[in-house]
Amino acid sequence: MAEYKEPYKNLDTTLKALRQQVIDSLDYCSEQNFYYDSPRQMYYNLLQKVKYKNDPPGTELIQTVPTLLDNNFYGHSGQGDCDCFTVLTLSVGAINNWKQRVVLCGRKKNNAVHIFSQVWWHNDWQTVDLTARMYNVHKKYNFYQFLPV
Repeated sequence: MAEYKEPYKNLDTTLKALRQQVIDSLDYCSEQNFYYDSPRQMYYNLLQKVKYKNDPPGTELIQTVPTLLDNNFYGHSGQGDCDCFTVLTLSVGAINNWKQRVVLCGRKKNNAVHIFSQVWWHNDWQTVDLTARMYNVHKKYNFYQFLPV
């Protein structure tokens, strides 16, 4: 599955699709040699490869890493939104054997509007949010939910 493209249904459906996109991306990430010495190094390398673009109206689009970087839905390498970027960071983190978690954020409880990953590194959770322009930084939200990977 190169991309999951459906009208938005619910968070559970989106998270299941995201999980499958990560699984489908692992071989590609390994073949492309996305191995790094640290999550910081991974973040700054991947940040150069992506550009934020909203999903098409009324659609939840989640791209695998090869689709995001090589055969992009929008026709331009690296274009995607926070869930596409989370597939990328989780896939690369997985092949590097890093402990990770997913962070869902929202302005209201049970209404996630943003997603990113974190890596357990040097006894601390390090934020890997490719929508931010600095490592270990994310926008502030009222509510957070942390999901193990």
